[in-house]
Amino acid sequence: MEITVTDVPDKERFEARDEQGDLAGVLTYQLSGPIIAYTHTKVEPAFESHGVGSALARAAMEDARSKQRTVVPICPFLSGWLDKHPEYESSVARSTKRIK
Repeated sequence: MEITVTDVPDKERFEARDEQGDLAGVLTYQLSGPIIAYTHTKVEPAFESHGVGSALARAAMEDARSKQRTVVPICPFLSGWLDKHPEYESSVARSTKRIK
């Protein structure tokens, strides 16, 4: 299955579509200047376990990296995905909480 991910800025989301153009999933965001908060990832049931969520995450992170945006990963799926992909660590906002 081939999935294509595109940014749809007027809907504040990335959309994943299959070869027929059917919507497979979305990753929503809120943009504020150079900061982008990824808020939710949803994969349609028919497309689960086909790598759609990972395709959305990778496309969103590559887009943020190319535009030098700081990512705030609010979405639990994206947070978990980022734990497995340290190559994007430099794009993710760091906590300002101090450890004593």
